[in-house]
Amino acid sequence: METTTPKAGAEAGQATAPAQPYDPAYDPLKSATPGVGRDYAPTYWVGTAGAPPADDGPITQDTDADVVIIGSGFTGLTAAIFLAQEYGIKATVLEANRSSWGCSTRNGGQAQCASGRLKRSQWIQRYGLDAALKLHRECVDAMHTFKGLIADIDCDPQPGGHLYVAHRDKVMPTLEKEAKLLRETFDYDARILDADTVKREWIGDQEAAGAMHEPEGIGIHAGKLAFGYLRKARALGVKVHPASPVQGFETRGGVHYLKTPGGVVKARAVGIATGGYTSQGLHRELKNRLLPILSNSLVTRPLTDSEIDACNMRTHQVITDTRVLRHYYRLLPDNRLQIGSRSAITGRDAPQKKYEALLAGSMHRKFPALEGIQVDYSWWGWVDVSHDMMPRIHQPNPRETVYYALGYGGNGVMYSAQAGRRLAQWIAGHGQELDLPIFTSKLPFPNLREKVESQAFAPFRRFGQRFLYRWYYLKDEVL
Repeated sequence: METTTPKAGAEAGQATAPAQPYDPAYDPLKSATPGVGRDYAPTYWVGTAGAPPADDGPITQDTDADVVIIGSGFTGLTAAIFLAQEYGIKATVLEANRSSWGCSTRNGGQAQCASGRLKRSQWIQRYGLDAALKLHRECVDAMHTFKGLIADIDCDPQPGGHLYVAHRDKVMPTLEKEAKLLRETFDYDARILDADTVKREWIGDQEAAGAMHEPEGIGIHAGKLAFGYLRKARALGVKVHPASPVQGFETRGGVHYLKTPGGVVKARAVGIATGGYTSQGLHRELKNRLLPILSNSLVTRPLTDSEIDACNMRTHQVITDTRVLRHYYRLLPDNRLQIGSRSAITGRDAPQKKYEALLAGSMHRKFPALEGIQVDYSWWGWVDVSHDMMPRIHQPNPRETVYYALGYGGNGVMYSAQAGRRLAQWIAGHGQELDLPIFTSKLPFPNLREKVESQAFAPFRRFGQRFLYRWYYLKDEVL
């Protein structure tokens, strides 16, 4: 396979420098591409991960590749890693901006035993018990895949499980029913904790009305993990080209021609792993099949021992609450508190300070002792949500060697590793072995109450999102 000649910086073992500043108002439903060589968002993960590793520089001439992966985040890099390790295929990875510029350095760093946004009980309702049991086994296997990948990456793991906190009393019966189902049907040791136990032995979240604890869950440093994946991939012979967005995608005679600013990359097979930063015009099979939504995150200054005691923070495990517009939070290894939740609807509105203020207000409700605490990092990022809340790792057209792994709905930190593995499996010609619904069907178009699916609904999605956010707020906080 031919590759382009790296720039001098890459030859010297350096990361390609940013060619453009970070764009805080970027919107995947409005922008043709995510940019060309834009700098990272100012996240805690990027700010504390150390210098980005070396890459292979932007594409500078027409070139051939056996396999191209579009997107250098968790999914794209793990797909390249598994292609090299398990199938002897050395992929070429194209990235619009800097390596792992999108979801992978803007998330909450929570690796949970989940795939998409649906609970196990909802899997049964949608797919039936047999398929739900297989999906659960897929998630458990995914956690093993993830643990194996990070074993030699210094990403500050915080293992021990996941605490799912009931934010109101009325949620507890549903949580108890789900925990019983997990134990008795899925043989997964979830247990219920009452409010006093949560606040006394785990964390002093003043909203906690109880919780469900599940055994699988790991907090990680997202930036260190992303950079670790990059080092691992390149050590296996993978070529990673930043500042090389795909600005045109044509397939002729079974060969794919990917136009970048520096030249056309000709590929035998293409894997798409662009997450919430998937442009509407990237490929015809992806238009209107994802709803990118914004999530806000902030990280405080390091807490003092007295502040930690006042909040009774006795765990570093990952925590989420039961809101539909959920909060995710934890005490980081350096004793900062990280918390995130939903943000604005459009990229244009994302930079407004009111969204940081709303999130800070949520933190203060949970932990009154932190009222007015200094926030050292604040950012937002796009989450790839599928219209039926479940991911897809799929070949949308059996006559074309184009595959995608998308739609994690905010649960991609862990499952992206397995998705990368499954994407590699598809690309290597073994996709027929995958028989779960998330492998055998396309990402759906927008739907009306999951009964009528149509691309015609796409222009109205953000109107619907505004309505749903109001309804979710009432459901979470009032009704």
